[in-house]
Amino acid sequence: MVLIVESGSTKSDWVLLSSENKQVIYSSMGFNPYFHSSSVIENELRRHAELMTHAEKIQQIYFYGAGCSSSEMNDIVKLGLTNVFTNAHIHIDHDLIACAYATYSGNPSICCIIGTGSNSCYFDGKTVSEVVPALGYILGDEGSGTYFGKKLLSAFLYHQLPKHVEEDFVKEYAIDKNEIVNKVYRNDNANVYIASFMPFIAKHKEEVFFQKMIEDGLRHFIEVHVCCYPNYKDVEINFVGSIASVFRNALDRAANSLGARIGRVVQKPVEGLVSYHLDYVLGKE
Repeated sequence: MVLIVESGSTKSDWVLLSSENKQVIYSSMGFNPYFHSSSVIENELRRHAELMTHAEKIQQIYFYGAGCSSSEMNDIVKLGLTNVFTNAHIHIDHDLIACAYATYSGNPSICCIIGTGSNSCYFDGKTVSEVVPALGYILGDEGSGTYFGKKLLSAFLYHQLPKHVEEDFVKEYAIDKNEIVNKVYRNDNANVYIASFMPFIAKHKEEVFFQKMIEDGLRHFIEVHVCCYPNYKDVEINFVGSIASVFRNALDRAANSLGARIGRVVQKPVEGLVSYHLDYVLGKE
């Protein structure tokens, strides 16, 4: 059995492939080694009864995750998985690799993630390369759920939201400054908490206030993470992630304003990731 995993900071999708390539899909919380220890990963997986029924039968695991960008970070995830899937050979790689594989259509492209966080790479079909680094939700993550979540929370606390939107926010969340500041500055997984307000923005996405916020933020992402590639006007720009999917129209407008051409936009990359492994990886091993 083979397990293919695509993990963001918020949610993970797990696809179990049997010898006949039958697929079973599971989901769990997201695992990011910057925020989750090996023991956290192990303990969370042991609570997943369905996955545990197959643990000893799994021979290969391909795990692609947010934060898995160095051997040190990868080892944290690998140890957590090894303690659960004791008979598996485990491959750990970055979620950018998953993005590149999931959107690959045979041609070179710039591949972007816009979900809880954001990042980009260039994939020529063989090699994934980056120009600018991912700086995380404090210094970077332009156009992401944390980027827009911070703007929403700041606007709420500064009383800059339209009156009826502010009233709806208070009604829906019933939180005040002290609770927000405590969860942002003192709790673990602050990035996930901040990004959790994206459904509220999506609910009000027709508001002029949010239309401008979203389009400006997506343009900022493209300026930083797409325009850094010299050939960005000559190749398709592919996206994975909930933000890119939900706000596709704003993404198109932002890209057009900078001369970029949007290709594939995939909300959940795991299906394309599985197809890539079936076509290019598993048959060659």
